[in-house]
Amino acid sequence: MKFLLDTHALLWYTLGAPQLSRKAESLILNAGNDIYVSPASYWEIAIKISIGKLTVEQPLEKFLDTCEQQYGFQLLAISAAHAVAVSELAFPKNHRDPFDRLLVAQAIVEQMQIIGSDTALDAYPVTRIW
Repeated sequence: MKFLLDTHALLWYTLGAPQLSRKAESLILNAGNDIYVSPASYWEIAIKISIGKLTVEQPLEKFLDTCEQQYGFQLLAISAAHAVAVSELAFPKNHRDPFDRLLVAQAIVEQMQIIGSDTALDAYPVTRIW
């Protein structure tokens, strides 16, 4: 199966954080699954580092390389179809996070499920697994 990691799942997995659910970890570790990461998550991580909300123990470039090389996550490029899908998404009450909206659009277009803890994603027409 194909899964798209939300930003928290990506961070929690790569940092070995206890917040990652056992189910999420199991799906990520299953060699039969294709695990994707969006550049939107990389961008979100970079912004959080630059404003001091996140610290990683290595340079960001090395961290991102590790995500793809060591963990085998595949980068899901952002396409025009993803942008169109974002424009067609409804705005659920109290949820306008642009990063989440792009992840949802990518998951819809690419027919993927999202691995993530954010219950706000449940307001969208996508399957979230945690």
